Amino acid sequence: MKPIRMFQGMAAALMRSDVDTDQIIPARFLKVTTKDGLGRHLFSDWRYHADGSPDPEFVLNKNPEATALVVGDNFGCGSSREHAPWALLDYGIRVLIGSGFADIFRSNALRNGLVAINLAIEERDRLAALCPDEISVNVFDQYVRFGDGKSTTFQLEPFARHCLLHGMNSLDFLISHSKAIDFYEEVHS
Repeated sequence: MKPIRMFQGMAAALMRSDVDTDQIIPARFLKVTTKDGLGRHLFSDWRYHADGSPDPEFVLNKNPEATALVVGDNFGCGSSREHAPWALLDYGIRVLIGSGFADIFRSNALRNGLVAINLAIEERDRLAALCPDEISVNVFDQYVRFGDGKSTTFQLEPFARHCLLHGMNSLDFLISHSKAIDFYEEVHS
């Protein structure tokens, strides 16, 4: 994982409620042994017509340069598949901004370096109304700056924030503290 302190990019709005992980990455595309290439199947049933042609009305087809998504309530509900954040990251999405994510999805997202930010509904809706628009996210100071220059703060769990800032997952964190763990084990055995 790459550390992320600051993010600047184009945000697009996908304001559907209860987007489940099977809509994010349909199960028929999960017969792979690698994360690579999952992005081409992101929102496949919405991005493409039955004949495989792109749906010009879908938000990511209108805004293919988007690297952030402003999302509706309960984004990432359904099964706990880790493929959903993998597909978003492989497509190029680095930040999700919503007012409520499914707990397991949000945890999987943050563990994989996908910044998932909860804002108050009013702030999320104000940002969605500006989309598509450039936004800035400061993970260190925990604020989002909208394209109109206004900003709002957010809170990440301290451990998730630490891991994002240092480009590590929980295993990397444990390995980085292996000497302290070994010492503790030696003293307490």
